[in-house]
Amino acid sequence: MLSRRILIVSTLAALVMLINPLTAMAEQVLKQGTFTGKSGHKTSGSVSVVKTATGVEVRLGGTFKLDGAPGPYLGFGKSGKYDKKSEFSKLNANTGAQVYKLPGKFDASKHNEIYVWCRPFSVPLGVAKLN
Repeated sequence: MLSRRILIVSTLAALVMLINPLTAMAEQVLKQGTFTGKSGHKTSGSVSVVKTATGVEVRLGGTFKLDGAPGPYLGFGKSGKYDKKSEFSKLNANTGAQVYKLPGKFDASKHNEIYVWCRPFSVPLGVAKLN
């Protein structure tokens, strides 16, 4: 059910961009990367940090996939170290396209990795190096 809602929201967002090309033109991809699994987990798919007219978003691509784990959260890190203070959302679904708004004052330029983090066990489930 949640995956269906995410698909509907993603489709509506794509339609808005087709209807209003100025909105799409205002977007700028700041960083992007591809997930690799960690701690024995399989995590894959693309991720982008995008500046929009209304703020900064983290977008997981349609091929995003996590094999499952308790308490997965999203956050940033730098050079192999997870920054717990950068956690911005619980992962909404283990597969598919997803969009997350970052807090207004968060500066994504200070980080070069994004993590899928298992909060209960304090281990990375997946990491994407951002370029």
